[in-house]
Amino acid sequence: MSTTRIATTSRVTSQERQASLITAAASLFAAKGFNGTTTKEIAKAAGVSEALVFKYFPTKRALYAAILAEKVTVSELLDAVEEAAKKRDDHRVFTLIAGYRIRPGVDPTLLRLLLFSALEGHELSDMFFGKHHKIFYEHVAAYVRTRIDEGAFRNVDPLLAARAFIGMVVHHRLLHEIFGVSMHRTHEETVATYVDLFLNGLRQELAPRRDAARRGR
Repeated sequence: MSTTRIATTSRVTSQERQASLITAAASLFAAKGFNGTTTKEIAKAAGVSEALVFKYFPTKRALYAAILAEKVTVSELLDAVEEAAKKRDDHRVFTLIAGYRIRPGVDPTLLRLLLFSALEGHELSDMFFGKHHKIFYEHVAAYVRTRIDEGAFRNVDPLLAARAFIGMVVHHRLLHEIFGVSMHRTHEETVATYVDLFLNGLRQELAPRRDAARRGR
């Protein structure tokens, strides 16, 4: 019994150490970039030896991948988006996506990591973009294409439409998470406004009724 308890405690301690390393590395990568952060600094921030960092993560790349695996969790969101898409609930589809990024207490670390990885031009930027942004572009573009084919949306380029929508969300985050601009509306009001602006630009205009046309003569 005592052996089992010791083993369990050891496993918990190991998980906690990995978690502390991931937290420390994420903060440093977000502040100094991948190239500007050393394993020695990560070890110091986590309160462990550099050798222990290498024990759990042989390379900085492995540590970066672990950060993405922990912080980029979109499976539940995509399931909800798919459910709304099946019902052709346009408003909910785009509200879910925008609301996932524009919400109280959102972690700014991921956006900083994305910017640093792109500016430094290392291979991890592709990993980050694929897990953090491309998946949203693909889902939005596919949905827009479906709604165009069904006659609900105007005939626009689906990928450009997806970029326009995600672009609004990312620009909002840049203003408020990176530049520190204060929000003048609640998160819910902001999301609703962005979604309405986007959908009003996509939806097909209904043909004017004949009687209305006659009254205008």
